[in-house]
Amino acid sequence: MLDRYVSIQGVSMLGGLGRRRIRSIAELVFAVFLFAAFGCTSAVGGEIAGADQATGTISGSATQADQRPNVLLIYLDDFGWRDCGFMGSDFYETPHLDALAARGMVFTNAYSSAANCAPARACLLSGQYTPRHEIYNVGTERRGNPKYGKLEHVPGVDTLPTNIRTWAHQIRDAGYRTGSIGKWHVSNDPLPYGFDFNFAGTHSGSPPRGYFPPHPKAPGLEDAPDDEYLTDRLTDEAIGFIDRNQDTRWMLYLTHFAVHTPLQGKDDLVAKYKQKPKGELHNHAIMAAMIQSVDEGIGRIIARLNQLGLDEKTAIVFTSDNGGYGPATSMAPLKGYKGTYFEGGIREPFFVVWPSVVEGGTKCDTPIIQVDLYPTLCEMTGADLPQDQPVDGISLVPLIKGAGPAAEPRSIFWHFPAYLQAYSKSDGQRDPLYRSRPCSVIRRGDWKLHEYFEDGKLMLFNLKDDIGESNDQSESNPAKTKQLHDELVAWRKATGAPVPSKPNPRYDADAEAKAIKRAM
Repeated sequence: MLDRYVSIQGVSMLGGLGRRRIRSIAELVFAVFLFAAFGCTSAVGGEIAGADQATGTISGSATQADQRPNVLLIYLDDFGWRDCGFMGSDFYETPHLDALAARGMVFTNAYSSAANCAPARACLLSGQYTPRHEIYNVGTERRGNPKYGKLEHVPGVDTLPTNIRTWAHQIRDAGYRTGSIGKWHVSNDPLPYGFDFNFAGTHSGSPPRGYFPPHPKAPGLEDAPDDEYLTDRLTDEAIGFIDRNQDTRWMLYLTHFAVHTPLQGKDDLVAKYKQKPKGELHNHAIMAAMIQSVDEGIGRIIARLNQLGLDEKTAIVFTSDNGGYGPATSMAPLKGYKGTYFEGGIREPFFVVWPSVVEGGTKCDTPIIQVDLYPTLCEMTGADLPQDQPVDGISLVPLIKGAGPAAEPRSIFWHFPAYLQAYSKSDGQRDPLYRSRPCSVIRRGDWKLHEYFEDGKLMLFNLKDDIGESNDQSESNPAKTKQLHDELVAWRKATGAPVPSKPNPRYDADAEAKAIKRAM
């Protein structure tokens, strides 16, 4: 795997021309194909006690450096596409998020790079699609009953390789103080990945012992008061980080555990929502209470930025790691939920607030994906991109500034060579046993193609006309199906994406058929 990160002057995948290595003739051919056919270009441009602020080469002139913002990246967990007021919830209350979104640019076609937690976070931090860092699922074990499923899964790894430089490395080298507060999930500790400060981040994907103490293994939470709500504490720590670093530039990755299971809200808020009339879209009282706690915390952070005079000096990016938790929320009219590669599992709420740069009240319909945040955050902070590893995303700064498309048109990709078992509900997936079976997906323009490896099934949807992915056009439009499938296959070859093909020796077709019948 290390050969993926050796650097020479070359062509970069999906990002125009840059100084990153191509690994093979196939990758070179694919990169040149993309560039020639689609015109893809890239706009490249606990706290360690007693540690000095990391410094490094800052891109741009002194004047440009003086204009660099602080950056607050708010990354929620299992927060669905419609789980806030500005995206249409008719039950959840998010006045602070709604006010923030109104100050910035809302992206309506924003995607996570994976449908569940760990791979999404690995993609976000590395700027790479899953075949490069090889975190495909939460854990490396097979998920679901091993009798159900024809193929052996690709285990991948469960830890982000430490030789991958994250955007936190690059931004710290550009003179910023970096902090991670909350869920980490891709290793035991964020500090080796470019962060100066870690609070509560471990390899665990769930809240430590839930949202109330004790939290004996979470850094900083060992002595949490008995009645302390975890979301509130993470807000307190975020404010503390901002207070301590108010006289220098900072980059804060506020990665809430909320609204991941277990579903636990504060009693008074749960009682409030139990009395509230149900919406047609949303009606879950505990989920609503958890979301309100997140929103109130964001309001407190914004108030503190105002008090410190940092509100006009701070850019805010808001999004979530994957689709909402299916048994408790809805992404309708999108099909699916967390764990599926239908739109409800991967499309996310997303906005950027950047005072004096982003025009408030604007929307962008251009499809974007979270690997784009790596080059975007680097350009925002004047940080260099790494010279010795691929970055699959493109900078969104041209879009954010309203200066035109960052790179149009282009394709975006997903690869999941594993299994993810079903929830208690199964109306948003191909079959009732798994939210996802091994698959790859491509979106280009309005078109989206799924490929499932067990049976070779291709599914083609036009999202402009069919956002709910209910009308498969793979047979009625064979030319478009072939075009997208050829590009998807070429991308897999270029990135070294493993396709599971080895038969599962424990597979029992009769048992699987009976299980499907029982679940229908």
